[in-house]
Amino acid sequence: MSTDTKTPFDHVNDTLTQLKEMRHYSKGNVERLSTQWLLFDGELRKLKQAERIEDLMVRAGELHDAIEAEISELEELSVTLKPAAEDGAPVGATKH
Repeated sequence: MSTDTKTPFDHVNDTLTQLKEMRHYSKGNVERLSTQWLLFDGELRKLKQAERIEDLMVRAGELHDAIEAEISELEELSVTLKPAAEDGAPVGATKH
């Protein structure tokens, strides 16, 4: 599907996919940095590097939180943009 033929629903879902991938890597990076921090905290303090690493950890955590918030917002938007089936029911809905 080319960019010209994508619907707003398609664009939102593409963005969600990218953000979820970013969230996955962001979480892993924050966890690895935290692990390293715990292992070498004393050494980093002696080298006067602790504050800089702490700042990076805080900012990485803030980015992760912002990605989470945006994913939630876009998931809600995606529901409102989901195309309806031809009979007026949402796609995937069952008839009774």
